[in-house]
Amino acid sequence: MFETLTQLLPRLSGCEYGTWIVDRKSKGTIEDPIHMPFVGYSQTVKELERAVYRFADNHKEYELNRYADILKSSGIEWQQKSMSEADVSNADAQLIMALLIGALRAERFCEGAMLSFCEDGSILRWLNRLKEIDNAQ
Repeated sequence: MFETLTQLLPRLSGCEYGTWIVDRKSKGTIEDPIHMPFVGYSQTVKELERAVYRFADNHKEYELNRYADILKSSGIEWQQKSMSEADVSNADAQLIMALLIGALRAERFCEGAMLSFCEDGSILRWLNRLKEIDNAQ
């Protein structure tokens, strides 16, 4: 069921997830303003994002629009430390998908959030758990 996500595991293992783009050329004037730093994500991370949102759109039964409530009901706060440190060894698919959606949504409010989840191994752990769930079925 989660193959469209878990097929990205080999490509996500050990790749460069993204790099910070910092404007060092602009002068900081009205005519030449400095652009805010942002992360340029790899193609693989962009593919993961599309696959996660596609899954959410195609599987309304997971109620992933309520990702924050799903996290909260499992004792996980919608913030970097709590999500990254969550023990997912026995988590169900809905919780794992809520973590993935939460990580992607965090990027909209905090530039580089998704990069942090990738670099600390959270994304790989969550995808590996989905693979375990698939293999158990």
